[in-house]
Amino acid sequence: DKWRVVFPGNGTQQKDWKQVSTFYSRNKIQTTKYTWFTFLPLNLLGQFHRLGNLYFFFLVVLNWFPQVEVFHREITMLPLAVVLLASMIKDAIEEYRRYQYDKTINFTKTRVYDK
Repeated sequence: DKWRVVFPGNGTQQKDWKQVSTFYSRNKIQTTKYTWFTFLPLNLLGQFHRLGNLYFFFLVVLNWFPQVEVFHREITMLPLAVVLLASMIKDAIEEYRRYQYDKTINFTKTRVYDK
């Protein structure tokens, strides 16, 4: 159990502040879910948790077998690719807006209580 300790910014408790601040090195708000490197894998994982996307993926895999092929392979992949691409674009825009909001919140000026 860790307690969050807040010290006033008047400099009288500088020693205690240095000791406690090692546990809390950053004081930033971060509501984003992805980074540049994790966007594609985590977004695809989230997309394939939906039953409809799994159904279309199953049809794509099924059409790669010549004995079961009903449509051309490319035609079967098209609906899944369009839905995944549209969802990824929507998620990317939402993620960028969250990033911009976090940036504005983290750089706003605050008041420090000082006796």
